[in-house]
Amino acid sequence: MNFVYKESQEQMQAALRNVRNRFGRKFPLVINGEKIWTDKLTPSVNPSAPNEVVGYAAEAGIPEAERAVKAARDAFRKWSRTSFEERAQLLEGAAAILDRRRYELSALEVFEVGKPWAEADGDIREAIDFCHFYAHQMRLIGRPRLTQQVPGEESYQHYWPRGVALVIAPWNFPMAILCGMVSAALVTGNTVIMKPSEQSLNIGAMLMEIFEEAGVPPGVLNFLNGRGSVIGAHLVDHKDVDLIAFTGSREVGLRIWESAGKTREGQRELKHVICEMGGKNAMIVDSDADLDEAIVDSIYSAFGYQGQKCSALSRLIVLEENYDRVMERLLSAAASLRVGNPEEPGITVGPVIDKIAYQRIKDYIDIGKSEATLAFQQQNVPSEGYFIPPTIFTGVKSNMRIAREEIFGPVLSVLKARDLDEAIEVANGTDYALTAGFFSRSPANIERAKAEIEAGNVYINRSCTGAVVGRHPFGGFKMSGGGTKAGGEDYLLQFLLPRVVTENIMRHGFAPEETPQYRDEFLWPPR
Repeated sequence: MNFVYKESQEQMQAALRNVRNRFGRKFPLVINGEKIWTDKLTPSVNPSAPNEVVGYAAEAGIPEAERAVKAARDAFRKWSRTSFEERAQLLEGAAAILDRRRYELSALEVFEVGKPWAEADGDIREAIDFCHFYAHQMRLIGRPRLTQQVPGEESYQHYWPRGVALVIAPWNFPMAILCGMVSAALVTGNTVIMKPSEQSLNIGAMLMEIFEEAGVPPGVLNFLNGRGSVIGAHLVDHKDVDLIAFTGSREVGLRIWESAGKTREGQRELKHVICEMGGKNAMIVDSDADLDEAIVDSIYSAFGYQGQKCSALSRLIVLEENYDRVMERLLSAAASLRVGNPEEPGITVGPVIDKIAYQRIKDYIDIGKSEATLAFQQQNVPSEGYFIPPTIFTGVKSNMRIAREEIFGPVLSVLKARDLDEAIEVANGTDYALTAGFFSRSPANIERAKAEIEAGNVYINRSCTGAVVGRHPFGGFKMSGGGTKAGGEDYLLQFLLPRVVTENIMRHGFAPEETPQYRDEFLWPPR
């Protein structure tokens, strides 16, 4: 949607009114196709106005977690032997519903997670893209493929799903990341226990509704809201959970990685973990960079969606030679940022997600004031809600806490480098390796940056956020994750086990000169 057009603005405003009129809705758990209510409801609040409850979801405990595992395990046998074409069509059906409800879902994100209009719409579009992309990728890899042409022998490699997948998603891309992991697990034939973040449980409940409308069979997808420390930890350790797809904090990700390495009694598979964590992303501004590009893209990368993106710019590394010019332009550009309630059109910076995040980011700003120089802080910030002013620190050294630890808020550290050698060393001198950026007009320096910067996604002369499914497969390494690439050609392989079937065909009395490159799926009885 392009909100430049009056029609789009009016549709979005109508959707915001409609969603507001439905505040306080209650959503059940969904286990084996049944709606389950519990004694406890979890509220989800509007971070722009924390006294407003957007909606509630039933809170699962250990008994409901056990029921969900059993439902997913029981449904796995049939779903895993369902043709890949049928599973791909389920994703395309979900994509069509997401598209139809795009304004409504975007409006819900404005209220539930504080996303400005364009960011909310981008999240829904990305969810749609994941569904289409993974459906297409499954069609490419779904048929058994001949390994080699050998007279007298047929050897075909194909894939089987791993089993029961636990999907644990974050609140910052509440539809895109949740839908991306869920759709990848479903299209590959796994059954799923879907646990959205507690801060975005209404979006999670909506995705469950969408897949039900698209025709997901009972037990194949189960919606479980609850506390990560209770049901999340229980399910991660469960002997009947074969696969964990997690996107979130480093702290939780490392706990999951460690826990999955322990084999429980009765466990039938080695647990596989798809783990995507945080970043401390750097952007280098070379001495000859086009500042018209560099400043606009740096500001957007650092402060878009309040810096609450794992890809967000956190460290701007500026070469000494043009440091003063960059800073003059950067500070004046930061002053033009519109901070406010994202219900209004044209807002760039809304509230951070909740009180815990608000306090943590404020603490980091205090740390920054003690370590470095406060160069800029937006003054005109709403008093109600979890609003943090966009903040820029200068005089930052690479050993300072604000330059090493992920803040996940609208706080930018600026570091000065003598030359490109030092700039690359500083950029790489962190625990994380998710995104990075480089602004330069020098072909030689650009080639060097492409070769030497340590990050899963390196962006040259553009912002370091806004990966597009299929075009920019996304994910990092070091402490940013296990090296997987969401929205990439090889992502679905993480959800699958390779299997090879070899047959001696000499006994048929003749060996055909050429065996077909592909054959039908191994399904019984044949479809």
